Amino acid sequence: MQARGRYLLAGLAACLLAGLYLRPGRRRAAAASPPEPEPEPRRGSALAAGPAEAGGGRRARGGAGPAGGRCRMETCFDFSRCRRHGFRVYVYPARGRLSEPQRRVLRSLRGSRFYTPEPGRACLLVLPLERGPRSPDAPARPPHWNGGRNHLLFSLHRDGPLGFEPGQALLAQAGPGAPGFRPRFDVSLPLFPRRLPQRGGARAGPFPAPRRYLLVFEGQRSPSGLGAQTRAALHNGRDLLLLTACRPGPGARCDRPAAAADDARYDSQELMQNSSFCLVPWGRRLGFFRFLEALQAACIPVLLSNGWELPFSEVIDWNKAAIIGDERLLLQIPSITRSIDHDRVLALRQQTQFLWETYFSSVEKIVLTTLEIIQDRIQAHISRNHVMWNAQPGGLYVLPQFSTSLADFPFYYCALGRSPAKEFTAVIQAASPLLSQSQPIVRLILAVAKSKYCTQIVVLWSCEKPPPPRSWWPSVPVPFSVVEGEHKTMSSRFFPYDLIRTDAVLSLDEDTVLSTNEVDFAFTVWCSFPERIVGYPARSHYWDSSKGWWAYTSKWTNEYSMVLTGAAFYHRYYHYLYTFYLPGSLHSMVDQMANCEDILMNFLVSAVTKLPPIKVTQKKQYKETMMQQGSKTSRWADPEHFAQRQACMNSFASWFGFMPLVHSQMRLDPVLFKDQVSILRKKYRDIERL
Repeated sequence: MQARGRYLLAGLAACLLAGLYLRPGRRRAAAASPPEPEPEPRRGSALAAGPAEAGGGRRARGGAGPAGGRCRMETCFDFSRCRRHGFRVYVYPARGRLSEPQRRVLRSLRGSRFYTPEPGRACLLVLPLERGPRSPDAPARPPHWNGGRNHLLFSLHRDGPLGFEPGQALLAQAGPGAPGFRPRFDVSLPLFPRRLPQRGGARAGPFPAPRRYLLVFEGQRSPSGLGAQTRAALHNGRDLLLLTACRPGPGARCDRPAAAADDARYDSQELMQNSSFCLVPWGRRLGFFRFLEALQAACIPVLLSNGWELPFSEVIDWNKAAIIGDERLLLQIPSITRSIDHDRVLALRQQTQFLWETYFSSVEKIVLTTLEIIQDRIQAHISRNHVMWNAQPGGLYVLPQFSTSLADFPFYYCALGRSPAKEFTAVIQAASPLLSQSQPIVRLILAVAKSKYCTQIVVLWSCEKPPPPRSWWPSVPVPFSVVEGEHKTMSSRFFPYDLIRTDAVLSLDEDTVLSTNEVDFAFTVWCSFPERIVGYPARSHYWDSSKGWWAYTSKWTNEYSMVLTGAAFYHRYYHYLYTFYLPGSLHSMVDQMANCEDILMNFLVSAVTKLPPIKVTQKKQYKETMMQQGSKTSRWADPEHFAQRQACMNSFASWFGFMPLVHSQMRLDPVLFKDQVSILRKKYRDIERL
């Protein structure tokens, strides 16, 4: 009884003390007291946006701290920085030791068209994550940190989550889990294989149909992955192969499942290239390396990683390229894959090839895709739509600043069931003074103006002398303009001038010789292939194994890979892409040599379409006319001309990371061309006399 009384007295005293401490005046005084000053960070200390993050509280999975866990672009990003100077990216100089993946990412950032060396002009600031002996990812706070606003961090390491709180910085992380991932703020990346090239990237693997195996998996034993009993239960040795990669080292233990006792005779790449489906389970970390390897092999990934935010899932529709399963229903995977019909398997595999080649085949493509996703968030009013990201040619080649409508891009015409308008604008590059009415450019203007499809003629005046008055030019029935650019360079012929309003552009050199029939026929062919270059003068390339480089040739052979823009049709969007997608270094090379702009345009269009250009009716007169130009001003008479063009080809191939040009043996001629029938039955009667 006495003990019970003592407990009651102690409880009453505690209540009285709590009441005194929490009285209203006390609470107001505590609220009015200023917070403790935040200590200056030491070099190598963890980044924090405020005292709550610096306190080392419990981290959410994926590295998002308490203050940054609710971040959205509208709350944790300063859009005003981007409105002043556009979407520009600054990269802080690295002060410590960087991992190899980090160095490759930084090279891609500094080589992109978004890069700026001035932090004050940057919309986005990228902070390299240094590697140290104690804290693997703990960079010092940069001068423009501001709690992490407008900062981007690439976390590419496979050995666990980020080692500090990113605050309000955007996090591009390889394989983050759903609990720590901030939707429409962070960006999910794939794990980078060591063999992933810096730029370009290999094409997807062979595409045999049907394949030998239904479902395969080959990987090392992992405590969190597939166990030996599970693999043995699924493995049947015929069309289901689940194997263990057994590479024992000193002191290592390697237990094989009984069903995979002969695993050594299998190669993982050959397995994936000969299977329709590839199992991608949760290994030591979400975002297994097998994921990208499966895409490259055109093997449909079967994902068993609950909680994995798939790479670039904000824009990529993975249901069109992968089977997203539940790791708790693993034993049902064989029956699920067997139930998928052949047509859907083919469509899924085609989409794996597209996604691999477009977004994942190189470090540069992964980095650029990350930047383009962030740019679409910032410029939401002109962002790419779902189709642009998930259909050829992909989001990297579709610049929404040109247009947000699919109908304005040539590679969507077929899908939309539309055809280009039956009109074109002729753009003539003039580099010589106009001295007489008998010059080739005058005859060319008259011939083009007679075309029933021509709606405008534009002369780009690149001569050092001022252009002549309008009275010196021939009288034509269509609008005629002379444009004199501020910078008279070779690249200026592909500038997206506002006065060019037709989809089709007829690009011409001033000394080109074409008849009206040739112009009309080439235009009708282009209307059937609006995404390609269609024209007359053709050239080719080949690999010179003796010298180890790409060679350029103008010899007339049975195949070609380029149609020169001295007489060719193409869509006006390629003017915009040439000007704003290609880097300034390639423009400078073309302008300094006053050469190769036509080759660069062919490289660009072939890289976008993955198709060759189209040559129309054989025209030897074009070649003979060009070779007869004996004046010193003709670049065709310059002995250094072809040497420069060969050097250009190798420089362009180096920048693209691969050779985009595609050979073709097709030539399109008019019906009844040179046939022994009445001339009255022929639509293009003048062509056969050329």
